[in-house]
Amino acid sequence: MNANREVLLYCVVINYGILLVWFAAFVFAHDAMYRLHSRWFKIPVGTFDAIHYGSMAVFKIGIMLFNLAPLLALYFSGVC
Repeated sequence: MNANREVLLYCVVINYGILLVWFAAFVFAHDAMYRLHSRWFKIPVGTFDAIHYGSMAVFKIGIMLFNLAPLLALYFSGVC
């Protein structure tokens, strides 16, 4: 396997791991996370949920755009 493909594959795995940990923390420790953040920022629960949901979506799109798409392009092109 080419070094470029290996690096992109590791990036995809690591970034999706981060996303899954974030999601798991959001689901299973939601109340603790909200209490922690509401000490610093006075936001309602709905806004807190929307910020996290939107941020996870942007992060996932970033993974697809900057890691997964180039990885697939390298695999399909067969150049390296």
